[in-house]
Amino acid sequence: MMLHAHWQGHHHSTRPVLVWLHGFLGSATDWQPVQRYFSHWPLLSIDLPGHGGSRAQTVSGFDDLCQRLNATLHYHQVDRYWLIGYSLGGRLALYHACRHAGNGLAGLLVEAGHFGLSSASERTSRRAHDQGWVQCFRQQPLEEALTQWYQQPVFAELTAIQRQRLVARRLNNRGEDLAAMLQATSLSVQPDLLPELREKTFPFRYLCGEWDQKFLQLAQQAALPPAVIPAAGHNSHLANPLAFAHQLARVLNHN
Repeated sequence: MMLHAHWQGHHHSTRPVLVWLHGFLGSATDWQPVQRYFSHWPLLSIDLPGHGGSRAQTVSGFDDLCQRLNATLHYHQVDRYWLIGYSLGGRLALYHACRHAGNGLAGLLVEAGHFGLSSASERTSRRAHDQGWVQCFRQQPLEEALTQWYQQPVFAELTAIQRQRLVARRLNNRGEDLAAMLQATSLSVQPDLLPELREKTFPFRYLCGEWDQKFLQLAQQAALPPAVIPAAGHNSHLANPLAFAHQLARVLNHN
């Protein structure tokens, strides 16, 4: 089974295809403010299961998800590509790059994606945390669940109006679909990918907003100095698409 995907940009370029993976609650269209700076590249934007054009799909976990990503790349005849992933999409990009990518992967750019938890106690705690959100999305009206979601500390830099806009933008989802995807891809079931990532030779860059203290600290603890996007929090490609595009262009032009 394939994931829903959108082709944009320069289809017949000899450059690698830029493959875009959005975050939880998002869709492929979230990347458009950045993508307009890359119209001379071939672009393939993917909707993850439970979201956008793939909202009716469910997956059993990361391996299942990566198989669908590979089927989608094969269908669209993508043989050389960069993976660009944000948050949940960044975790998928890391997992795919470490365990499911062939020689076609030209490079990896991750924005505020977790490398994985290393201890059993952290996994247990995270499982309970995510299960609480699974129940929230299953049982509460979607607008209430979304309002609570964007009150989390990682979104602390958002203003009340920005939160309202994000909630309104995400109301085209279904709570049950989101709950299923969150359960299947919980951080508690993701392995710690950092040791595997260190063994890889493809180009890799980590991006963080300057106000995203949690993920800045995560990158520093991993000894992977991030490219910092100014005037941005967790979702830096939304807050400052021009600065994000500048960092992506630097990475692409050096490889």
